[in-house]
Amino acid sequence: MDDRTNTIAGWVLGAGIIALGASIVTGEVFKSERPEKMGYPIEGVEEEGATGAAAEQPIEFYLASADAAAGANVFKKCAACHNAEKGGPNALGPNLWGTLGKPHGHVAGFAYSDALKGVPGVWTWQGMSDWLKSPKAYAPGTKMTFAGLSKPEDRANLIAYLNQQSDAPMPIPAAPAASPEAAAAEAGDAIPGKAEDEPVANEAQAAEQPKGNVGGEGAPTVSGRAEQTKTK
Repeated sequence: MDDRTNTIAGWVLGAGIIALGASIVTGEVFKSERPEKMGYPIEGVEEEGATGAAAEQPIEFYLASADAAAGANVFKKCAACHNAEKGGPNALGPNLWGTLGKPHGHVAGFAYSDALKGVPGVWTWQGMSDWLKSPKAYAPGTKMTFAGLSKPEDRANLIAYLNQQSDAPMPIPAAPAASPEAAAAEAGDAIPGKAEDEPVANEAQAAEQPKGNVGGEGAPTVSGRAEQTKTK
């Protein structure tokens, strides 16, 4: 009985060793590398980050088509801390009447942070846009806790509204000229060596060129007259 039990145990142990060995060998033979990017691409769906977002234009570009009425709606996000009424009181934030064109920290009696008071110059169009986009980036150390407005269109509308809350609104600046990159892209569509008013022949028109207009090293050596023979 003991011999039979030992035999069975030996067979079971041997089978286990064989199975383990086969597993190891199979794993080495069919070993696959982990893909750099997990998942499968879906046709027609663009990968996140595959194309960079278009570079943001200067705020003057968006101000040229800004809507102050839409900016009044955007200002509702600011109304918990600010008011923009003439003679209005300061709240958690300073009164914003007539802010554009004024120095940073100009409202008397409001305790501005040293970070904002230390920003040189006045509130310009671009400066106000940068502040509204990210107060912490514009004046590191500011007490302003507002996260910012990511869309330049929203910022432009809000700035247009704030500009109207003034005794002397500033003239909205004209849209800037096209960037050199855009001008170069437009120039790239032109055909080199072509005059501005020179028509472009299509393939059919090119095929109907009058006889004798073809020349050069690549031109055929036979003109088509029967009496001529091909030269070498």
